[in-house]
Amino acid sequence: MGEKQILSGNEAIARGCWEAGCRVAAAYPGTPSSEILENIAAHYRGDIDAQWAGNEKVAVEIALGAAMGGARSIAAMKHVGMNVAADPIFTAAYSGVTGGFVVVSADDPGLHSSQNEQDNRHYAPHAKLIMLEPSDSAECREYVMGAYELSERFDTPVLFRVTTRICHSKSIVEVAGRTDVPVKKYEKRTDKFTMLPVNAKNRHRIREELLMEAEEYANDCPYNRVEESDDAQIGVITSGVSYQYSREVFGEDASYLKLGLTYPLPRRLIKEFASKYERLYVIEENDPYLEDAVRALGFDPVGKDRIPILYELDAQIVREALTGEPADEGYIADTAAPPRPPVMCAGCPHRGFFYTVSKKMDRIVPCGDIGCYTLGASPPFLGMDTTICMGSGLSTIIGFEKALRMQGDGRKPLGMLGDSTFFHTGINSLIDVAVSGANVIAAILDNSITAMTGHQQNPGSGRNIYGEPSPSIDVVSIVRAIGIPEERIRVIDPLDLDAMSRVIDDGIAADGPFVIVTRRPCVLIREVAREYAGMYCEVDADKCVGCRMCMKVACPAIAFRDGKAEVFDRVNCTACGLCEQMCKFGAIAKRGGQGS
Repeated sequence: MGEKQILSGNEAIARGCWEAGCRVAAAYPGTPSSEILENIAAHYRGDIDAQWAGNEKVAVEIALGAAMGGARSIAAMKHVGMNVAADPIFTAAYSGVTGGFVVVSADDPGLHSSQNEQDNRHYAPHAKLIMLEPSDSAECREYVMGAYELSERFDTPVLFRVTTRICHSKSIVEVAGRTDVPVKKYEKRTDKFTMLPVNAKNRHRIREELLMEAEEYANDCPYNRVEESDDAQIGVITSGVSYQYSREVFGEDASYLKLGLTYPLPRRLIKEFASKYERLYVIEENDPYLEDAVRALGFDPVGKDRIPILYELDAQIVREALTGEPADEGYIADTAAPPRPPVMCAGCPHRGFFYTVSKKMDRIVPCGDIGCYTLGASPPFLGMDTTICMGSGLSTIIGFEKALRMQGDGRKPLGMLGDSTFFHTGINSLIDVAVSGANVIAAILDNSITAMTGHQQNPGSGRNIYGEPSPSIDVVSIVRAIGIPEERIRVIDPLDLDAMSRVIDDGIAADGPFVIVTRRPCVLIREVAREYAGMYCEVDADKCVGCRMCMKVACPAIAFRDGKAEVFDRVNCTACGLCEQMCKFGAIAKRGGQGS
């Protein structure tokens, strides 16, 4: 018996990689996947070489290069990252691997921190990848170890699909030591790894043959199992976390076909199981991926006709959908928590930018992107008309400018994204802004970190995943290299409201591409937070006239009480000075710093 630990799914994936002899790991941070690489770097350095990549495509190509070269590797990302990484993934399914290669897709049913709810199980048949889906942390460890065996056995990347609930829930995991898997000697194989059409044609044929072999394996493998219950009249086909909900609802009153290897699907096993039951349920989150396969085999299960296709499931939802029984009424308190919409942190440098943008709406159309600055779309700023995907903040404005011009709308598109997103996909977008000569403003909100997903390093942070110094890529140097003239580049502290306003006015007045780089580090970076320690703003109640101008910057550290402003949260207040700038009566002043 090995040691038992309580691990989250992400921690268990990292542990399984280490135990399986993984050597190289790459990822781009994205909730709910970020902790996989963080745990690999924190606990298994020396055995696994880990790095943050500029985007998910690059992460896959780093890990794929290691796998082609003979080392076991992993690339991890959230579900929308698969869209970015799809190009190499589809071709890697043809080329295959030398050492085992695992691609983690962490899906987000319920959109806890995502712009869509796509079901990435569809990627497996689309790209022709073997796919595994664990249902708890123990299986995360076990399955990822098995994924390397399957990858090498069937010469393919393995898609390891998890969801938010699996990634972040904790359960007991029995761990063991590391298996020392030697790096396989690389041998030149142009016919295998060089995807010219003549080679790709042959590799496609080989892939289809291997998928047929993999399906035979899936019909009788440890990842797909039947759990039969005596005298059960109900058969349930399920996978992932939905298996846990199914067991909670039906217990021993049903038999289960628990699918862990969900592509290629074990059609023979499904037919054998489904034919035994008059009442057949397919229980799964989001799309009817399993249900469609069961129907294609000639069965008529209950599925999405009763189970919601939207958002996460839980045992209560499954119970009500399939049995009609309402959930047991739990303890009900006569109080309710006040609504707490997400807001930018006290001292956030983006606040000054969005306050200024909100005052220019008659002259600009603001287009956003993916990051913590997306909170600027919410009241009171309403500073973002669009948000699509990483990098779109600087490319949609090219088309917007054309459309506005066609209809005689004189407003200028202002696109925005963060520094990490700029490195991710925004550079390509800005290149097209420059080449097209679009009459737009491109704003790069540089806060020196990938803040939204937990402060992971990016190419401009100056440190790698281990916290060691690394080359820092300068945003402004890239902007210049792309071809934006120096006179159309402005670097500004976004907390200086007057200067911020002047810079946006300059951008509106300019003819052609204009780039604003707002530069101030996130206040939650550890080293930055130390600088602000003990600093706060203070309101002189005698000078306060109750005009509420200080409230317009929506800082969570300031409030109104008895008709007067009050900095009620001195711990979180960083003395950024926005409220002080808003006050025209000198009622707010900084305290705790030098000269206070």
